[in-house]
Amino acid sequence: TLLLVGLSIVMVYSASAVLAFERSGRPYLFLIKQGMWAALGMAVLGIVMRIDYRNYREPAFIWTSLGVVAVGLVAVFFSPPVNHARRWFGIGGLGVQPSELAKLTAIFFIAALLERRMHRINDLRYSLLPIGIVIACLVALILPEPDFGTSMSLVLIAAIMIFAAGLNYTYIVGAALVALPTVAILVWSSAYRRRRFLTFLNPWSDPLGDGFQIIQSFIAVGTGGVWGRGLMNGVQKLFYLPEPHTDFIYAVISEELGLIGATAVVICFLVITWRGLRIALRAPDSFGAFLALGLTTMVSVQALVNISVVLGLLPTKGIALPFVSAGGSSLLINLLGMGILLNVSQHASSEA
Repeated sequence: TLLLVGLSIVMVYSASAVLAFERSGRPYLFLIKQGMWAALGMAVLGIVMRIDYRNYREPAFIWTSLGVVAVGLVAVFFSPPVNHARRWFGIGGLGVQPSELAKLTAIFFIAALLERRMHRINDLRYSLLPIGIVIACLVALILPEPDFGTSMSLVLIAAIMIFAAGLNYTYIVGAALVALPTVAILVWSSAYRRRRFLTFLNPWSDPLGDGFQIIQSFIAVGTGGVWGRGLMNGVQKLFYLPEPHTDFIYAVISEELGLIGATAVVICFLVITWRGLRIALRAPDSFGAFLALGLTTMVSVQALVNISVVLGLLPTKGIALPFVSAGGSSLLINLLGMGILLNVSQHASSEA
């Protein structure tokens, strides 16, 4: 985590300096913001890792958190759009993205409920219906922002946690059969999602329109070679690759640090995933196990989706690379999650 945060500060500056100078005349604009959020996030991590994770299963805490998230998700609809989306609202000059907090709050809720009801996990009304209602409400607020990527990440996190609780395979297959046409309808019913999907199938059908961003990403990744062009020497960030410091920062890393640097980033996420799953297996109680699994999934799924988008393995989605992309809410929530995960590990058994 520390390596990725350190890389973030360096690469956000490399990817954004020219862009920030062109927009505001201040090349260090995004560097300063990212550094401030990183410092705040590390301070929060240090505090949270000393708070007993069992406090997060208290009903008062969970329902208060869900209420705050719901208010935040409604508030974004009254905020001015950014890049045709309403995902942020300002507090004291800082942009807050409540959908990031929604994932963390949903993990608390699911982990606490599964701990109490996993002995009847296949009783749909008793165990799964409450989870389904809460996730559906959160998705119903996030999806119109529009934020299809975060909505699907939230559903996937819930699905993995429920699967780990021992849900019968019959229900899993049935849910998949229902989910596939539902996702297809959601994609095809929205003009911009439909264009993104068709662009994913053939970016070169519209190289100067919808396919422009992913084609520039391909060029960045491909020209990096094994060792890269060198730090600060990337070309695609110079107004070719849109928003290179946020969702497509992995393309800049690939271009400037090459296959070696890009692989190192993947290894960092693999280590986080491995250690997180190990913590879940060694947790002293069911709540700690589900909490660790959810937090690990939150980071690993987001990383997998972001990297897959940059490499053209998935349609373009507005999902940041955890710990690395510019963006305060994402960085802060992910570091908060790692702090909680570290606390679970402190209570974990030394065996296994």
